[in-house]
Amino acid sequence: MPARNEEWLARTIQDILENKEAKTEIIVGLDGQWSIPPIPQHPDVSVIFVPEAIGQRAITKTCAKLARGKYIIKADSHCSFDKGFDRKMLEAFKISGDNVVMVPIMKNLHVYDYKCYKCGAKIYQDKVPKCPVCPDGGKMRKKMVWQPRRGTHSTAYRFDSTPHFQYHQEYTTRPEYKKALEETGLTETQSLQGSFFMCTKERYQTLNVDDEAMGSWGHQGLMVACKFWLSGGRVLVNHKTWYAHCFRTKGDVFGFPYPQSGREVQKTKERIWNQIVSQKMEHQIYPVSWLIRRFSPPDWTEEKIKKLEDMEYVYSNKRT
Repeated sequence: MPARNEEWLARTIQDILENKEAKTEIIVGLDGQWSIPPIPQHPDVSVIFVPEAIGQRAITKTCAKLARGKYIIKADSHCSFDKGFDRKMLEAFKISGDNVVMVPIMKNLHVYDYKCYKCGAKIYQDKVPKCPVCPDGGKMRKKMVWQPRRGTHSTAYRFDSTPHFQYHQEYTTRPEYKKALEETGLTETQSLQGSFFMCTKERYQTLNVDDEAMGSWGHQGLMVACKFWLSGGRVLVNHKTWYAHCFRTKGDVFGFPYPQSGREVQKTKERIWNQIVSQKMEHQIYPVSWLIRRFSPPDWTEEKIKKLEDMEYVYSNKRT
């Protein structure tokens, strides 16, 4: 678990300890800042602290090096988990084999509400903490909820031609999705959201999943998914378990832990996409146009795919 300035880190660790059923260790990488509140002491919890921030990808790789198990999970530091999520994920790998990266169903985590000290009015966590009832705005406090939101769950993801992360609800209506769900409970997905993924430690290291040359933070789901798909692996969703992720809020009250300019985030995306299109990723055997045609997501018109294939052809000739 990479972490920097994460308010809900200790609660996330507590959640894992309460719900894990396999022989799972928790390795936390504190990237330049100590945890407040402090991390609970437990024999299954190890903490790495670096005094100066090295970036999310670098601290994740550092944690992975110390992992003793065959399988590793990267999880964000503001999540809750299904009872026995680790055991259920391990059982799914017995069906899928090891050349995959896998995620559970993703739900939205309702961490807290704001509650007015004076009148008791409540507002959701993504709002600016100002009472909507009291004339003076009212002083608000956080009232812990820590429950997945009802009715919100995601099982299919894609990237558009920008490329930018998108949900892929249309894919869940296709025959191949329904067939896989009925037969194995494991469905394919073109891309990932990035807050949780599980694979073998060997594949994580061989594919250089967290390539620091791409930038310290950002667009991890796109990169992880393409690393596996384009090297001959698969990206799967396990419908037999779930995790709930707290998304960054719209009210600027739960921001990003790393200072990132829009320009730097864009550069990271460009680096990743250029590496994918030029087929320079480690062990890449398929062009990304193959993956797009496999899933036929919205936004990727035939004209856009042809343009992408022309770019891949140019890169291929340059290498020759």
